[in-house]
Amino acid sequence: MYQQPVVLYVEDEERSRKVMRMIASDMGLSTVTIFENSQDFLPRALALDPRPDVIFLDIHMKPFTGFEMLEMLRQTPQYEHTPIVAMTASVMNEEVQQLRTAGFDGCLAKPLDMDTFPESLNRIVMGEQIWRIFS
Repeated sequence: MYQQPVVLYVEDEERSRKVMRMIASDMGLSTVTIFENSQDFLPRALALDPRPDVIFLDIHMKPFTGFEMLEMLRQTPQYEHTPIVAMTASVMNEEVQQLRTAGFDGCLAKPLDMDTFPESLNRIVMGEQIWRIFS
């Protein structure tokens, strides 16, 4: 039997959070946690139970950016091998290289595409890197 992935989404933009909630509902995902800001990010991430199978990080956040949150997670044994995907509305080729170099396991453009996200999520959970930078 297929087990639904546990998802953490860190996003400060209300519209993007609404899209994620709609997609999660359509997919029947029962465990999606959404952080509306990155304040106290690491303690909140470590407190999650069950632990996320995949983490989506908005790049342009405060007080911690997606890059800073990624670094925190990669230095934590619980999350060092968890797929972590960047979420951003502005992706240029040089930015994609920065995301790859930083250690992200992929990047999805915002706004999320309701038609392609379910397949992308499944592929990410299966260990594939997805770099879907055009919406």
